[in-house]
Amino acid sequence: MNLRTVFGAVLLLLGAFLFLNRGETFGVGTIFGLFWPSLFVIPAGLFFHWMYFSMTGRRGVGMLVPGGVLLTAGVVCQISMLFDSWNYMWPGFILAPAVGLFELYWFGGRNKWLLIPINILTVLSILFFSVFSIGSMLTHLSIGWPIIPVAMILVGAFMLVAKKRES
Repeated sequence: MNLRTVFGAVLLLLGAFLFLNRGETFGVGTIFGLFWPSLFVIPAGLFFHWMYFSMTGRRGVGMLVPGGVLLTAGVVCQISMLFDSWNYMWPGFILAPAVGLFELYWFGGRNKWLLIPINILTVLSILFFSVFSIGSMLTHLSIGWPIIPVAMILVGAFMLVAKKRES
């Protein structure tokens, strides 16, 4: 990937962002404030990956751990900045070291002991993601007509009735 491709992608994304937010005035500070993960954190993670895949001849597998952590944390921060969803996206920071360790496992010697912390961190992250996002959806949807609570009651009643019929 050459400099022209990177610069073209940056201009394309910046132009699309400015087009979609036509009604507001954006200065350099606002753009840096919204896109700091894409400007600093994600490129640092991509730099570590580039170093591993092209510069070290795939011998420095340890570079993938900080690369995976920075790349995942950068994506989490960028999504959180764009959608103001820090209270839902924070489990991504638990997932970040799992991604780095998984890259070490995948491209390294496939040490099976690495799978223990990878699985623990991934399950914790998925658990917290699901608890906070489902809890948020239930809170926001139950303000109006309670579709989800009624569906949960009906499914639960059906499960209880179906279990009694079997025994």
